[in-house]
Amino acid sequence: MDQESFEISFSTHPAGLRAWVRGEGTLDNTLAYWQAIVAEVAERRSRALLLIDELRGDPLSEAQWRQLVEMIRGGVLDQVRIAHVKPLGLQMIEYCELFAIEAGMKARVFSNEAEAALWLRHGLS
Repeated sequence: MDQESFEISFSTHPAGLRAWVRGEGTLDNTLAYWQAIVAEVAERRSRALLLIDELRGDPLSEAQWRQLVEMIRGGVLDQVRIAHVKPLGLQMIEYCELFAIEAGMKARVFSNEAEAALWLRHGLS
């Protein structure tokens, strides 16, 4: 994978794991940071993920979001509530939510971190 410039950091969150990613919004970077998240969730045995996604650039396409969901499907994230926050704008991330739900995952996208944290803590649909 030809990884461009991005960085990811992890911290504990009351609901589980908090990941913060920033940098170039490419498919390679997106796939790479999700692989890092999978490893971190497995290591920490987190039951919830609050992802703050501050990647910049052109949005991923519908097909690219499907590729991402297929890559992570059937693994540790299947048992994790995922709140994916895009504070810089949702772009086309709704595809990711739709494909994740279709794959049986518990995932939602948000533009606001506070709403995402509330959904994680209280299991709101």
